[in-house]
Parts: sequence; structure tokens; C-alpha cells
Amino acid sequence: MLNLSKQRVNVKAIEEEVNSLHTLHSHKTARVVYRWILGIVGALLLVMFLPWQQNIQGKGYVTALTPQDRPQNVQNAVAGQIRHWNVREGDFVKEGDTLLIISEIKDEYFDPQVLLRTQEQIQAKMDGIKAYKAKIEASDNQIAALRQALQFSLEKTRNKLIQAQQKVRIDSADFVALNRGLEITKERLDRGEVMYKDGTISLVDLESRRVKFQEDQAKVISQNQKLGISRNELINARIELSSVQADYQKEIAKALSDRSSALSSLAEGESELSKLQNKYENIRIRRDQYVVRAPQSGYIVKSLKAGIGETIKEGESIVTLQPQTPDLAVELYVKAMDLSLIAPGRHVRLEFDGWPALQFSGWPGTAVGTFGGTVAIIDRVNSKNGEYRLLIKPDHRGNENEKWPEQLRIGSGVNGFVMLKDVPIWWEIWRQLNGFPPDYLNGILPQEEETKDSKK
Repeated sequence: MLNLSKQRVNVKAIEEEVNSLHTLHSHKTARVVYRWILGIVGALLLVMFLPWQQNIQGKGYVTALTPQDRPQNVQNAVAGQIRHWNVREGDFVKEGDTLLIISEIKDEYFDPQVLLRTQEQIQAKMDGIKAYKAKIEASDNQIAALRQALQFSLEKTRNKLIQAQQKVRIDSADFVALNRGLEITKERLDRGEVMYKDGTISLVDLESRRVKFQEDQAKVISQNQKLGISRNELINARIELSSVQADYQKEIAKALSDRSSALSSLAEGESELSKLQNKYENIRIRRDQYVVRAPQSGYIVKSLKAGIGETIKEGESIVTLQPQTPDLAVELYVKAMDLSLIAPGRHVRLEFDGWPALQFSGWPGTAVGTFGGTVAIIDRVNSKNGEYRLLIKPDHRGNENEKWPEQLRIGSGVNGFVMLKDVPIWWEIWRQLNGFPPDYLNGILPQEEETKDSKK
């Protein structure tokens, strides 16, 4: 004490008046406090070496494992106007049950006899196609007959040409023979003239030779004219041969043109027939679409359209249908930094909203009210929130008490814990303080560690 103040404090009097000061000076109390502190520190040290199972936490909701089991919006295939509802929200429907009936709103389908009239158009077009086919068949027969007649005419004209050629040859030979006879008669006449002057023959013989010469000369002239006529007939036969072929080719070309025109009309008719048949089937199927049916058995969750007379567009959602017995799963979302530590087959502990649970994430065996699952699918790309989606399927591992509750509904919230390796508690605290990812012992990831162990 420095004794700077003039006032003095009576310490002994104060100690007698304050009871707590007497307690501080009790040696027994100090020993008790010391022992408690040692016990707590020892217990904490022992706890630090207890095993702790690392885990990755994530949140999500209940869904279905396969797309066909998830809630779906039933849509109408054609535009129409609601005429009658057959179901209410919460109803159970079987596959093929009628949900609602709509009426037509497009004027081209207003006619109640449109199917009958379309069928009549189809029949008329089929009759027209038969007529085109008959015309094509008649054209084929006509072309065949013309070609056959052409062959006959060509044979006839060729025979006529051959006859004309033979006649020209005969007349030419006769002309040559008569011309030779004329030359001989001319020589006899010339010798007769000389002999008459010499008095060897009489005038009568000379006149007879002159008459013979004139007769032969007349025959040569006649035969020459006859040969000219034969040659003209030969030319006419050749011209007729060419003319016959040209005439028939013209008729055949005209028949082929008519056939091509009939083929074109046939193709056009078949195209129109196909369009009419397509139209007929479309109208028939469209009328079947006036009744909207359930695509599968399930429950009507919500009506997206209301009232009678409301107009709906093509492909517009009408009601939401939940399949009857979906194969439940959990969509769990985890951070990207934890994704590399998760592989299909990892065990997961799940807390469902509405089911009381007491979860010790590091000691899953002491947890109460949690359920088991297994990582089934890991998405290849992240979701909109930047996290990656895991699909968790049920895994009760033979424990009937861990079967997922039957009362679960799709969309219920879920807290999940993907279980990793066992480490001491002190390691987990040290990892958390340093911001290391889980399961990172000696810089080895769990997949790499398992690979090394399998190689050994």
C-alpha cells in the first residue's frame, strides 16, 4: 500500500461484516472448485478424442425418383370451350377417366356432318381416280393397237415397195431387150436399103423391114413409158412407207400425250385424296380430343381452369394430377465446394418437416426421428441457386422403423446430412476453425483413399 490517502480502511472490520470474504478464505471451497475445474477439463479432453462422423448438410424437398411419378399438368390437345366438369379437386381418377368435356370453337368444324361430307368428298375423289386409271388403261391399249397396226401397215407397204422394185426390174429388162431388138431391126433395115439398091432384094422385102423397124421402135417407146410408170410407182411406194410411219407415230404420240395427261391427273387426284383422308382422320381424332382424359391413375390436386363456358387454348394446362403411388425420393441441394466429396451410394440421414426429430449430425446412431437414404443421382450442372442437386432414394437397411412415412407428400421440406468419414472431435473443431472441407485427411479425398486401398 502506498498510503497516499489520508483516510484509512479497517480491513479486519470489513472482513467480519462481509460473509463472502470469509468464504474466499475457506480452503475447503477452493479445493472443491479446483476439482470441478479439473474434472470438466478432463472430460472435455476425453470428449475431444471421441469419434465424430463428418457430414455435409443440405436442404431440399420430397419429390419422385422418376419423372412420370411427379405432379403433372394435364393439357388439352385442341382449343375449345369448357362444357362439363367430371371431377373435383381431391378426387381419385383412374387412367382413361374423363376429366372434362369441351366443345368446338372453330367455325370450320361447326358442321355436325363434317365427317360424312368429308367421306363423300373422299369417295368422289376415289371415283375420279378410278376414271383416270381407266383412261390410262385405255390409252395403253390404244398405243398397243396403234403400234401393232403400224407394224402391219409397214409390212404391207414394204411388200408393195418390193413389188414395185420387182416391176421396175422386169420393165427395165424388157426395155433393154426391146431396145436390143430395135437395134437389130435397124441394122437389117440398113442392110436392106443397100441390098435394094443393089437389086438383091425386092421392094416388098424392104418395106416389110421398114414396117418391122417401126413396130419395134413403137414397142421400145411403149416399154420406156411403162418403165417410167414403174419407177414412179416405186417412188410412190417409198413415199407411202415413210408417210405410214409418220402418220402412225403421230397417232401414237397423241395417245402418249393423253396418257401422260391422265397420269398427271391421277397423281394430282391421289394427292388430293391423301389430303382429304388426312383431313378426315384429323377431324375424327379432333372429335375424340373433346373429351380430356386422365393420362394415368392419381389424384386431382388443383384445377387450373374454372367454370363452364371458359375458352381454353391448345396445349393449355387444365388440372394438376399427382400419380397414385409415386416412387418417393428427396431433392437435396449442396454447395459446390462439397460436391467432390459426394459419390452415388453415400448414406444420408434425413429430417422430414412434420416429423419430430433429434439429430446429432456427428453421432447418427444417437439421432431420433431421422430416416435413412442413399445418394442415387448427382446432377452434372448446377441449379439456379448455384448449388448442385442430389436425388436421394430410400435406404432403411433392413430396419423397418426407418421406412419413410407413408404420409409423406411431394413438396415437403427436408434437411439432409450426407454422412462421410469418422474423425476425432478435435480434428473436426480444428477443421472448422481453419475452414477446411470435410473428409480432408492428409490431403487425400475419400474417393482417392478408397482407390488406393483397393489397389493395395
